[in-house]
Amino acid sequence: MSAQSLVVIGHGMVGHRLVQNLRQRDEADRWSVTVLCEEPWAAYDRVGLSAYVGGWEPNALALDGNDFADDPLVELRVGDGAAAVDVAAHTVVSASGATHPYDALVFATGSYAFRPPVPGADLPGCFVYRTIGDLDAIRAAVEGRDGERAVVVGGGLLGLEAADALRSLGLIPHIVEHNDRLLSAQVDAGGGALLGRLVTDLGLHVHPGSRTDAIEPAGDGLAVHLTGETVLDAAVVVFATGIRPRDAVAGDAGLALAPRGGIATDRAMRTSVPDVYAVGECAAVEGICYGLVAPGYAMADAVADRLLGGDGEFPGADTSTKLKLLGVDVASFGDIHAADDGALEVVLSDAAKRTYAKLVVSDDASTLLGGILVGDATAYTTLRPLVGSPIPGDPAALISPAGATVGAGSLPDDAEICSCNAVTKGSICSTIADGACDLSTVTDRTGAGSTCGGCLPAVKQLLASSGVTLSKALCEHFDQSRAELFEIVRATRTRTFSALIAQHGRGTGCEICKPVVASILASTSSDHILDAEQAALQDTNDHFLANLQKNGTYSVVPRMPGGECTPDQLIIIGEVARDFGLYTKVTGGQRIDLFGARVEQLPQIWRRLVDAGMESGHAYGKSLRTAKSCVGSSWCRYGVQDSLSMAVRLELRYRGLRSPHKLKLGVSGCARECAEARSKDVGVIATETGWNLYVGGNGGQTPTHARQLAGGLDDDALVRCIDRFLMFYIRTADRLQRTARWLEEIDGGLDHVRQVVCEDSLGIATELDDAMESHVAGYRDEWAAVLDDPETLERFVSFVNAPAEPDPTVAFDDSGPRKVPVLVGMPEFPVANA
Repeated sequence: MSAQSLVVIGHGMVGHRLVQNLRQRDEADRWSVTVLCEEPWAAYDRVGLSAYVGGWEPNALALDGNDFADDPLVELRVGDGAAAVDVAAHTVVSASGATHPYDALVFATGSYAFRPPVPGADLPGCFVYRTIGDLDAIRAAVEGRDGERAVVVGGGLLGLEAADALRSLGLIPHIVEHNDRLLSAQVDAGGGALLGRLVTDLGLHVHPGSRTDAIEPAGDGLAVHLTGETVLDAAVVVFATGIRPRDAVAGDAGLALAPRGGIATDRAMRTSVPDVYAVGECAAVEGICYGLVAPGYAMADAVADRLLGGDGEFPGADTSTKLKLLGVDVASFGDIHAADDGALEVVLSDAAKRTYAKLVVSDDASTLLGGILVGDATAYTTLRPLVGSPIPGDPAALISPAGATVGAGSLPDDAEICSCNAVTKGSICSTIADGACDLSTVTDRTGAGSTCGGCLPAVKQLLASSGVTLSKALCEHFDQSRAELFEIVRATRTRTFSALIAQHGRGTGCEICKPVVASILASTSSDHILDAEQAALQDTNDHFLANLQKNGTYSVVPRMPGGECTPDQLIIIGEVARDFGLYTKVTGGQRIDLFGARVEQLPQIWRRLVDAGMESGHAYGKSLRTAKSCVGSSWCRYGVQDSLSMAVRLELRYRGLRSPHKLKLGVSGCARECAEARSKDVGVIATETGWNLYVGGNGGQTPTHARQLAGGLDDDALVRCIDRFLMFYIRTADRLQRTARWLEEIDGGLDHVRQVVCEDSLGIATELDDAMESHVAGYRDEWAAVLDDPETLERFVSFVNAPAEPDPTVAFDDSGPRKVPVLVGMPEFPVANA
């Protein structure tokens, strides 16, 4: 039997969730799916839209599997939205003119940003804040206008996100809000007052209780007239005044619409027309539209179940929110305004600590009804699931710094831990009982923490309290974690693997612990990694100070700090590549890779590069790779700081620094972000007032945008913060744990790291500083050290002194445009860790 045809109009987060859920559950391949996506980008994380600013890379927001490349039953038509629907003929005509028949149709058209009927709201320079395209347009409009004012109309969630984006672009945001406080839908008057003070201290200007009466052209900008006689000159105006459901195509097709807009549905998400459903922000479930992703996901899951023969229904919406806007924590859940009859309010406002907490409880103070947290939302993950449940003890104690805390383990099984994906405590505990013994496995199997990540602390608590013993052992030979072994080596000054395993381990070691200990020894001294017994610990790459390639040859990568290279050095690189028959490749890290070197050629290649003033780029090590840079104020007309010199300074400072995983740095000379700094482990972005420091950006299987650690730093303060961040990471991270995952899993997350690095909360700043200075003072190029030490060089002698006739262990493939060495035999060494 051929598959039935499903057409999904819209490919936002909810539409993508529907298709993914359906295809994962449709084991009989009952449905083939056509997705009509109006935007030029496939589904992306609209909740994280503000993270787009700085990196300007749409793929960084892409949802997992959004291209359906490996699914022949899904056709994704990007940039081809629906133009008309004929419900009688069961067809959809897309913008390209193509006709798509359907057996079932789902509207997932989302919403559009509302632009209020203010005179002048359609002038050039006026924008909305909703899509990647909107941000691209805003960016183009403000280019070269650093330091000018920008007006954001609307002080809700989108308004604050827009203000943050404009601030990142170098403008001074002014927020105009007609209510008496920011985030009026999420916080009460007390929480709003504190929030206003916090964002004002961050450089935003707030105009509460004001309306925008008119907008007029003024020079090369705009004049924004507010209630009264206040006029704000602005480079741009951004409207963030709410959203409206996109229901026009559905209405034209004859579907019933709700009185206040949106496609009318029942709780099964069925519209007024058979075989047609609606999900997400375009759907009015029993007359109500929901503007949050979590209810949209629940709607999508209900429709997927219906299409597969189930009886799924929308279970209702959890409108709780936990936000971190401009570095300020805000959370609200349940009945925040004490609307229930007899509801009581328990409030703790600490002006000195800049925190505000309110719990709403039943008239007998026994049941939690809701709450608000501003400034510190740590308790959100355990308080929100308690809504509607008995309160364990005194309500005031739950929000008092010295009071009792509620652990996730004490919550009932039906408490929803992950509101984004409707994952209960019972589901998580069941998954743990089935053998999921680490955070990533629980996330993969249940979906908890895979959307916003706000519930991850509670998931960790459940792991810790589940009775499962979470082993911290590095391997079967060491019961200690990598961080613990680091501290043992540092405290005891142990300098050999044999001494360490004799005192603190057992056996002879393995391919896991040997490279890890080798890295620790390298991180705590300036000894060469091939000195004495250390050589036997290294994986293949470190053993030969070069990267092993899939054909058995090696790549040689000389360092080019900041991408700089003299003409003479470029000539030498070219001559080496020509003389040794190497393939050359300019990398994204602003270096030149030389591929195809045989082991016996390595010392000869190094000698010529070292004599030309070059050194190892450490492409083979778990260490600093590059500090990518734009040309900054040295050459670029937009540059506001000398990013090139700073990148060179940082790369030369941290070269050779061994770490749990590879490290990449980026330095951008302005907010245009040409060096892609926010995709790096350490990213630096120049502003007119100094440097902003971002940390924890990684590529790989789960691309992660770096988050701001500090801002407005001068050169020396920037270097000091990076020193401490890197050394703290090296001390505490697990084996092969990149900075992004480390920040997710370290207790306290980024806030804790900020306190350690910027505020010296643990009193170890001097130790971290001294450790980095010791590294810098003791650094020596590893290639040059081998060439200058006959004893170490002897490890390569058997290859260097090999006879002139062909090596029987190496064959050559001449079938292509150049000779490619193909390895026949190799000495056995531990394989490099992925």
